Amino acid sequence: MITVSDLSLNYSGTPLFSHVDLQFTQGNCYGIIGANGAGKSTFLKILSGELDSTSGSVTIQPNVRMSVLKQDQNRYDEHTVLTTAIMGNLHLYEIGQEMNALYEKPDFSDEDGIKAAELQAEYAELGGYESESDASRILQGLGVPVEYHETLMADLDGRLKVKVLLAQALFGNPDLLMMDEPTNNLDIDAINWLEDFLMDYPGTVIVVSHDRYFLNNVCTHIVDIDYGKIKLYVGNYDFWYDSSQLMQQLRRNQNKRNEEKIKELQEFVARFSANKSKSKQATARRKLLDKLTVEELPASSRRYPWVSFSPEREVGKDILFVNGVSKTVDGVKLLDQVSFTVEHGDKIAFVGENENAQTALFKILTEEWEPDEGSVKWGQTATFSYFPKDNSAFFNDVDDDLVEWLRPFSPDPHESYLRTFLGRMLFSGDDVYKKVKVLSGGEKVRCMLSKMMLSQANVLLLDQPTNHLDLEAITALNKGLEAVKCNVLVASHDHQLVQTVANRVFDFTSDGKLIDHRGTYDEYLEKNRAE
Repeated sequence: MITVSDLSLNYSGTPLFSHVDLQFTQGNCYGIIGANGAGKSTFLKILSGELDSTSGSVTIQPNVRMSVLKQDQNRYDEHTVLTTAIMGNLHLYEIGQEMNALYEKPDFSDEDGIKAAELQAEYAELGGYESESDASRILQGLGVPVEYHETLMADLDGRLKVKVLLAQALFGNPDLLMMDEPTNNLDIDAINWLEDFLMDYPGTVIVVSHDRYFLNNVCTHIVDIDYGKIKLYVGNYDFWYDSSQLMQQLRRNQNKRNEEKIKELQEFVARFSANKSKSKQATARRKLLDKLTVEELPASSRRYPWVSFSPEREVGKDILFVNGVSKTVDGVKLLDQVSFTVEHGDKIAFVGENENAQTALFKILTEEWEPDEGSVKWGQTATFSYFPKDNSAFFNDVDDDLVEWLRPFSPDPHESYLRTFLGRMLFSGDDVYKKVKVLSGGEKVRCMLSKMMLSQANVLLLDQPTNHLDLEAITALNKGLEAVKCNVLVASHDHQLVQTVANRVFDFTSDGKLIDHRGTYDEYLEKNRAE
C-alpha cells in the first residue's frame, strides 16, 4: 500500500534519519516508536504528504483513500459535531452538500434532475444514507453522547473536541489511517473502544503512540526510529522491547568475550614476544589481536530516567479516612457522599471518564480545597507528596534554574548532590542551568517526579502523571510505582500502569458517586462486562 524508498531527512545539514526503505501492506497496524525528538511525528507527516523529505520517495497505491487525525481543534468550530465527523470522508460530504444545493434551487431544471440522480447514486454507493448513523455510532463509542451531536464544535470543551476529531478520522472506512497520539486525553473507556475498533479494522493503520498497552493490543508491526535509522519489526511493542533488550544483552556478552580474549592475547604477547621459542606463536597472536576489536554498542537515543521512591519511614496502621465528602463546582456536583478508608498496602487507581471528580478529590485530600460537607482525616504517621494534574503554578513566572528550583525540596542542598540527582532524571551538563519556565511538558513532569522522590513521603498522590512523558519515562515511572513500599493513589489513562500498580480501583460515576473495587483493573473491567 505504501512504499518508502531511500528516504532521508536533514535539518540544517544534520540528518534526522537516512536511507529508509520500508513497505506498509494492507491490513496491518504499524506502531511508530522512538525517543522524544527522534522524528516520529515528522516521519508520519512525510508519509501523509504534509512534509517533504530531503531525498527519496513515498509512493501510495492509486485510489487509496487516506485519513489523517487532525490536530487543530478549532478548525471545525462552525460545524456541528455530527457534520464534523462525517467530513472525515470529505468526498462523501461534498456530494451531499452539492445534492442538497441542487434540491434547494427554486428553478430546479431537468438537467438538475439528471445531475441530482447521478449524485444520489454515487452518494448511496459511498454509504451516504447510513452516514449519520455510522458517525453517531463512532461518536458514542468514543464517549460523545447523542445530545451533543447537533452541538457546534465551538461550544464543546477540549476533551470532547479531541474525541470528535478522532471520530472524523475513523469515519467512512478509509483504506489508510494515520494517527499521531490518538489516545492523548482519552479516558480508558474510550481507549478500550478504539482498541476494539482498530482490531476489527480491515485497512492499514500507522500510529504514533506512547501507550504501551494500546500498542500491544493493536499493532502487528513496530517501526522503530533510533540510531538515525528507521527499521521495521514484526510483532507488538512487548515483542519488540523484549527482542531489543535481548539483542543488547547479546552484544554486551559478545563484547565481554572479546575483551577477555584481547586481554588474554595481550598478556601472551607481552610474556612471550621476547622468547625465541615462542616468537612464532606471539606473532600469530599479535595478528589475531589486530583483527579483534571491541565493538561499541550504538549510542541509542533512548534514555530511561531513574524513578525510585524511598519513604523516610513506614506509615502506621491509620492512614486516611474520608467520610461523606461532597463537592460542587460551578453548579456541578463532582463528589457526592464519598467515603472510603485507605489501608496498609493499598495502591489505588482512579479510572473512568469523570476526571473532574478525580481531581476534586485530590485537591480536597491535599487541603487545596475544602469539601462542602464531610471530613478528611490523615493518620499521624502519614506524609503525602502530590503530583497535580496542572503543574503550571510551579513553573510559570519562576526565574530559577533547575538546581535552584529543586534545592528547597532536597534534604541535601549542595549543588553536587542536586546535579547528580538531576542527572539521573536525564538533566545532564548545562541542562541543569536551564530556566524552569522554558522547560517542555515532559521535562516539567520529570522535575515534579524529582520533587516527589526527594520528599520521602509514605503516601503518593498522582493526578495523570504520564501526560507529556515518552515511553521510556512512563516505563520508569511504572516500575517505580510498582516497587515502592508505600500507599499510592494514582489517576492515569495508561492501562498497563494501572493494571500493574493498583490492587484497588476507584471509579466515579457522572453524578459523583464512588465505585470502590478491591482487585486489579482488568478484574474490574471483566466484572463490568459480566454485568
